Amino acid sequence: MTHRDPLCRRHRFPAEVIAHAVWLYFRFPLSLRIVEDMLAARGIIVSHQTIRLWAEKFGRAFANDIRRRSVGKLGDKWHLDEVVITIRGRRYWLWRAVDQDGFVLDVLVQSRRNAKAAKRLMRKLLKDQGQPPRVMITDKLRSYDAAKRDVMPGVEHRSHKGLNNRAENSPQPVRRRERTMKRFKSQRHLQRFVSIHDPVANLFHIPRHDIPSRHHRELRDAAMSLWSRIARV
Repeated sequence: MTHRDPLCRRHRFPAEVIAHAVWLYFRFPLSLRIVEDMLAARGIIVSHQTIRLWAEKFGRAFANDIRRRSVGKLGDKWHLDEVVITIRGRRYWLWRAVDQDGFVLDVLVQSRRNAKAAKRLMRKLLKDQGQPPRVMITDKLRSYDAAKRDVMPGVEHRSHKGLNNRAENSPQPVRRRERTMKRFKSQRHLQRFVSIHDPVANLFHIPRHDIPSRHHRELRDAAMSLWSRIARV
């Protein structure tokens, strides 16, 4: 992201500062005001409202780039799950799909928890991933069976709550951010946030428990290097 990049036009701060602020906001469970304070500690005076605009504009562009690079590279075992999130007293459902390695395939915020909502998620997954999974794992919600029969009739479906821990644990970072932000403001706000947050989380999703520390550092450095290329800094 150079100053000749149209995305960076009319911004007075250098591309490195903008990319670093966006990285801090989506990589860690930090509020906009905390990011503002962290930049101020380095002599960069910028308001939290400006950081919010950066997060929406540049974060979306970075997330789209990450998503394009990951097409065809994620796992062929899909774990689907849905969790409820209350926004202004109304219940919404956060439908999520992750692969066998914990990478988020897609997230969709919907107002219903039924077969129609499950079909919408599956169709979006097929469109974005380009091919059906080898196997699909869900909990015992019957809506998944009804949706799969129409959308992916030939795919093996395993319906078992104990097999779906990977998907059920996946929303935890969003839950932490929900507490930091003192709840999301609207369905659109939640969808916009997760659409940016989850691709960035995928980029820095590095296992720690089953690899040597040296290998972990190498993977972390590779992720940071790719982030720098995506942010063009």
